[in-house]
Amino acid sequence: MTGRDRIVLIALATIAVLAGGWMLIVSPKRKEATTVQAKVSSAQSELSTAESQLANARSAQSQYATSYSAVVNMGKAVPPSQEVASLVYQLEEASNLRHVSFNSIVSGAEGSGGSSSSAPAAASATSAGFTQMPFTFVFTGGFFSLEHLFRQLTAFTTPGGPKGLRVSGRLLTIQGVKLAPESSAAGKSKTLTGTVTATAYVLPPGQALTNGATPSGPAGASPASAPSPSAPTTPAVAKVTP
Repeated sequence: MTGRDRIVLIALATIAVLAGGWMLIVSPKRKEATTVQAKVSSAQSELSTAESQLANARSAQSQYATSYSAVVNMGKAVPPSQEVASLVYQLEEASNLRHVSFNSIVSGAEGSGGSSSSAPAAASATSAGFTQMPFTFVFTGGFFSLEHLFRQLTAFTTPGGPKGLRVSGRLLTIQGVKLAPESSAAGKSKTLTGTVTATAYVLPPGQALTNGATPSGPAGASPASAPSPSAPTTPAVAKVTP
């Protein structure tokens, strides 16, 4: 064997050793590196998703107090129970501001003349699933005082404001109004009797106003105890008689 042959054999042996080392060591490590890189990419994707969810959660947390306040405020317009006493108080307060006497309230609608533009609003409230409470109210006062009062009755809850609704009292829709001169033993009177057929609304049975949420957080979100929310308390109402 010549020197040249020995050199060729040594070169071939070296190549064989290198190839074997590649197959046994380098190639598995490259596959492992590829697998690790895939896991890293997946972890980075999960991290980005988690960071996005965290940002959304923090945004929702910062808006929770405002949203909770808006929901509770909506309880003034459509409470979870009938709350006739608070409705009577609102009517009495509104009639006093307009220098009108609030004579009576009767549950259920009575036939009355006239028409009202509140029918679409009533239909919308009904389609929303609210429970209807028909009433008949009787007031006495001057023509313009009664007219202003009737406008105010439908303005307790009106569109507008930064939250889309401006709520100052119960949601009422007027179906009919009848005006008649007040009977007086002394003869003619400038005072009119206004009979209003209207509808108030409450939440559907079994539906709570806040579904267990408190000012501290949604239901089950915080172990901290907090007073149960409820519709704003109204003062005691004196009995209204005709």
